[in-house]
Amino acid sequence: MNVVVTGSISYDYLMRFPGRFVEHILPDQLHHLSLSFLVDEMRRQWGGCAANIAYNLALLGERPRLMGTVGQDFGEYRAWLEAHGVDTSLVREEADLFTASFFVNTDLDGNQIASFYTGAMARARGLSFRDLDARTIDLVVISPNDPEAMVKYAAECRERGIPYLYDPSQQIIRLTGEELRAGLEGCDLLVVNEYEFEMLRKKTGLSAEEVRAAPRRACIVTCGAEGSRIWAEGTVYDIPAVPPEGGDDPTGVGDAYRAGLIKGLALELPWPLAGRMGSLAATYVLEQVGGQGHHYTPAGFVARFRGHFDDEGRLSRLLAGQ
Repeated sequence: MNVVVTGSISYDYLMRFPGRFVEHILPDQLHHLSLSFLVDEMRRQWGGCAANIAYNLALLGERPRLMGTVGQDFGEYRAWLEAHGVDTSLVREEADLFTASFFVNTDLDGNQIASFYTGAMARARGLSFRDLDARTIDLVVISPNDPEAMVKYAAECRERGIPYLYDPSQQIIRLTGEELRAGLEGCDLLVVNEYEFEMLRKKTGLSAEEVRAAPRRACIVTCGAEGSRIWAEGTVYDIPAVPPEGGDDPTGVGDAYRAGLIKGLALELPWPLAGRMGSLAATYVLEQVGGQGHHYTPAGFVARFRGHFDDEGRLSRLLAGQ
């Protein structure tokens, strides 16, 4: 499948707080909230929603094209992605800026408080799908990015008839209700988590049923340890999570789920199997630190999948590189 992945490309600064955020939030003082958390650990990792999705697609045998804007400090990161099978030819470097940065603090319950510095990502709006041959693109992923870029890419995909997966997630706050409705109603696939789904519903003014019915193919809502749910073809599919073998860092888990799901669709698997591929891809990330701290081969993925689910031999297509 020829997939173009758009969205953030960043350095992730991952911190761990050895406590629980909720124990330090005073409900009667929310109108002037002021908190500081002393962390015991920090790591800098390769990250960004688009780069994470592309990396996981590459692990599953795809050669995704990553599309975005980065800064003068991207050289080592580009080499990393290319070495792992990601095509970075559509990534444009901005010599006068630095690559975007994501700062996230995770507590003992897996809750996160995050901030994102846009850096070079602010110029993603300067890229265009009008410069690409639409006939060569099977799917575009529109993940969190410069808000103007997200609106532009969705409009161009609709204009040119390019199918796209819509993942507004972290940028639901920045996008207007009208912009969200346009992105939603023109997409083939919607993928958000359950909290983001409610934010999307509230901001667009649509009912839950209207949000689920808007995508042409499917609405997918991830629910953390409870798995995910897929509304497609008039049916609701409940997809279980895969229990992790240690580790508990949720950074990039949703990105990996999207990659597994996309690969399942590329293999023309039924929704229950495609969703389960997403579940397993997500668990690999949960077990390590960061969105790209893990590695596996297609053979290892299939073997582990079959330890949890019956694929009736269908994942053999993944082993054959199809």
